[in-house]
Amino acid sequence: MLSKSLMLVLRFARRLGVRVVLMALLAVLAALFAPLFTGFIPDSLTERFGSEAVLPILNILAASLLTVTTFSLGVMVSAFQAASSQGTPRVYRVLMQDGTTQTVLATFVSGFLFSLTALVMFNAGFYSEAAAVVVFGLTILTILSIIVAILRWIDLLSHLGSMDHTLWQVEDAANESLQTIAGSPNLGAHRITEKVPPPPGAHPVCSKQSGYVQFIDLAGLNDALSEQDGTLWITTMPGKYVLRGQPMGHVSGTDQDLADRICEFVTLGRERTMEQDPRFGLVVLSEIAARAMSPGVNDPGTAIDVVHRLKKLLWEYSQSLSAQDAAEKPDAEEVLYPRIHLSATTAMDLVDDAYGVIIRDAAGRVEVMAQILHALCDLASVKGAMGDAARVEIAYARDHAEAAISNEADLAKVRSLAPVEQD
Repeated sequence: MLSKSLMLVLRFARRLGVRVVLMALLAVLAALFAPLFTGFIPDSLTERFGSEAVLPILNILAASLLTVTTFSLGVMVSAFQAASSQGTPRVYRVLMQDGTTQTVLATFVSGFLFSLTALVMFNAGFYSEAAAVVVFGLTILTILSIIVAILRWIDLLSHLGSMDHTLWQVEDAANESLQTIAGSPNLGAHRITEKVPPPPGAHPVCSKQSGYVQFIDLAGLNDALSEQDGTLWITTMPGKYVLRGQPMGHVSGTDQDLADRICEFVTLGRERTMEQDPRFGLVVLSEIAARAMSPGVNDPGTAIDVVHRLKKLLWEYSQSLSAQDAAEKPDAEEVLYPRIHLSATTAMDLVDDAYGVIIRDAAGRVEVMAQILHALCDLASVKGAMGDAARVEIAYARDHAEAAISNEADLAKVRSLAPVEQD
């Protein structure tokens, strides 16, 4: 499980500006340190690939790449905003982490800064003829990287901002979050149940600010609790919104000082994230389906597409859980952090997040309800909690369809897909 510091580093590294700055810094350093390699350049190359050969190329790159970068950035922002307006505003944060887009923009910026820095160094007389050969080789490498970036950019532009691209991005992010949780159920802590309540006299752990619980450093918490022989009950799972001063859990077997320090291991923010919140990806996909079902959009095909994507995510999540149970812990969950008890994300939570909103918005649309019921029936075949949750959701979907559909033929179709005995 990630520590808080590593999580912050990874989150920082996924930002667009970070990749651009790093590649731009490498380009500038390459231009500045080019004279250090002049001792490896034979005299025969200085006559062929001197300053007269490289300066025209650098001028072309410096003049064109700034325009290309500005245009590409405008295209990216427009495409992401269009995707947000078609789907849900929450997808913007997912799309901004697209690695291809970040690498392409970083390549254009670094190429511009390299050519501009090299021109400045030439005009300042910093480069000798041997250094010009080194710069020529670096320029060729820059051109090759720009060509690759342009080809990737052209391929990406063919679907950037489209609904298909948006859905694939969100689905991949949601699947990664679900598989992470499947690999470590309950994040490696004890599952809170009614049989294990906090003991009398336990100190409350109160939030020091308002916001969404984004990340809990369970490894750090477990180590701190072990030092003082304490036990922690956390009642706020990642994804839950807490208010300043509101209890997030209780700690026993230690003093109030540790209870105050526990907040340092919990990351709060203004937005939900997917590092430890598998429900958020399902919510984003269901919001896209709900927008598609709105009268202003009226796109049931997108809603049906989302229904099948959600089915795939929940199916593969349940299969991963079953495979791990059979291979590693057939009798009980593996507990990595024995001093922490954590509220569990249930299968019912996941199924309801995935289909609850779509069922309510599509209750009167037979074509969508039919696909929802097909998906839920497939999930109902899964043994265990996922199958039980799917059967409950089938009854919920049938009740909404019965209330919203007036045509008897349509009702008969729904009833055939969701017979009463599946309650």
